Amino acid sequence: MDARLNLLGSAPAVDVKGEIRRLKQERNAVILAHYYQAPEIQDIADFVGDSLDLSRKAAATEADVIAFCGVKFMAEVAKILSPQKTVVLPDLKAGCSLEDSAPPAEFAKFRRAHPDHLALTYINCSAAVKAESDIIVTSSSAERIIAQIPADQKILFAPDKHLGAWLSRRTGREMLLWDGSCIVHERFSVTELLKLKAQYPDAPVLAHPECPAAILDLADYVGATSGILRQASERADPVMLVATEPHIIHQMQKAAPGKLFIGAPGADGNCGCNMCPYMALNTLEKLYLCLRDLTPVVEVPEDVRVAAKASLDRMLAMA
Repeated sequence: MDARLNLLGSAPAVDVKGEIRRLKQERNAVILAHYYQAPEIQDIADFVGDSLDLSRKAAATEADVIAFCGVKFMAEVAKILSPQKTVVLPDLKAGCSLEDSAPPAEFAKFRRAHPDHLALTYINCSAAVKAESDIIVTSSSAERIIAQIPADQKILFAPDKHLGAWLSRRTGREMLLWDGSCIVHERFSVTELLKLKAQYPDAPVLAHPECPAAILDLADYVGATSGILRQASERADPVMLVATEPHIIHQMQKAAPGKLFIGAPGADGNCGCNMCPYMALNTLEKLYLCLRDLTPVVEVPEDVRVAAKASLDRMLAMA
């Protein structure tokens, strides 16, 4: 990709990567990127990780500016944990289908209807929903956190029904599930995955627990993006099939350059349809502009921030 941008018509093109590095120093900024970001964004970031890793990094950074290359709920977490810092997101329209599936007013009503249940909520939700929750979890921390909840305590889990069902199976805990799902992970096709397995019969399937149960039943490993990445170097298999957003394969190839990683296909046999459209809204050019102009800024109302921070702090302590 030519990392040059002509912003002023006939004016000389801007060296986008060079300007990002310069502005990062000038602003005392840190660039955080999720594994689902495009490779060129991952490569220029100071830190690449999953939701739990990024939450910890956001809480610990001494930078004045956090440029969050991910989706809006992730940038909100950074602002919740570091309210004194400026948090910018390259594209404010970078949302999440799971967040959209749990409108705050409806979630609050759901909570009130089940007052004896502990609200265990996946981090893929809005700040307002976090504020209505008891404990936030990520896919990499959820099992560890559930193990610390008393066996007689009723649990409601939102917003991802597939992750919730998988956790229920793993832990033996019955949970009341919110009916939400990720549009990316729901696109994987069992039929097409079976065809791929027939083509590579010895290749293990690595799947994210946001996938439907029918996909998880075909998996040799189910885990968060950080766990899937570890499998790349820990497993001896020369070929692996990956059922999650395919941009994680960039980091897998860096961890194990001699291996072949193949993204699981969608219904039409093309894994390209499983790229997250929200993550794709962030680009190098938008990252440059948000560092230059310090906008779009992510803000969280203080009352919501304080309540949401309590549920996030419980996660960080229990994880």
